[in-house]
Amino acid sequence: MMNSSSNEKNNVNNVLGRINLRTKTLLAIGISVGILVLVIINSLFIDSTNIATNWSIINQPPSFEHLFGTDWMGRDMLTRTLKGLGLSVQIGLGASILSSIIAIALAMLSSLNKYLDSFVSWLIDLFLSIPHILLIILISISLGGGAFGVIIGVAFTHWTSLARVLRAEIKEIQTSEFVKLSRNLGKSRLWIARKHILPLLYTQIIVGTLLIFPHAIMHEAGVTFLGFGLSPHEPAIGIILSESMRYLATGTWWLALFPGLALLILVLLFDIAGENVKKLLNPASAQE
Repeated sequence: MMNSSSNEKNNVNNVLGRINLRTKTLLAIGISVGILVLVIINSLFIDSTNIATNWSIINQPPSFEHLFGTDWMGRDMLTRTLKGLGLSVQIGLGASILSSIIAIALAMLSSLNKYLDSFVSWLIDLFLSIPHILLIILISISLGGGAFGVIIGVAFTHWTSLARVLRAEIKEIQTSEFVKLSRNLGKSRLWIARKHILPLLYTQIIVGTLLIFPHAIMHEAGVTFLGFGLSPHEPAIGIILSESMRYLATGTWWLALFPGLALLILVLLFDIAGENVKKLLNPASAQE
């Protein structure tokens, strides 16, 4: 009786431990996604053309009235930061989705035959050998700049890591017995890719897309900070940080601190969401 009761207690503790781990994972995802959605919704209700200027309160330090202070035109830095974060999220979303589509297409193409596989491998090595920032700038300038140019530039430089992971997964799947059986039954390579390979890549695709997000946002901010991305009149975080460099010597530290810190927190939230989704979707870690 003593042994049975102790075993029952151990089983209950193990179940509670698993529930707690799963709950913590879902809670981390929920909080991260909730904050990100809140930032996007707030930015959508802010019209960048109507951000008020007030020359009587220029370069005011943080206060209860203006939590992030004001800039050299008397504009509220909290409002500008929220608008810039929303713009960064939209660009990151478009770039990460487009990057994933490119990665999926090339990875599936590599599964058709060894010549296409060699071509995809060469293409991945080629894009990895070129600095991301340089390539984003070249693509953005060639497309006339703006949000569209930045999205295309970021997308065409961030597909390589996901494509490499998917290509390796496809090679492993192709050695499985059910794929060999389908080939013996006369199924085409396209049928095998659509019915067998693609469904097994959903986890990597979802996690890979989420993890592309923070890289896309940081590179967008970096390119914009250098003056090769969005137009100067748009309240992007990169533009805000670039403009604040002119005024740091006058002691207006809040112009760079709060937008930069907000961008860092946004990137960390995406990273936390991606890592926890990976834990949730990965069968090995989901059972820990």
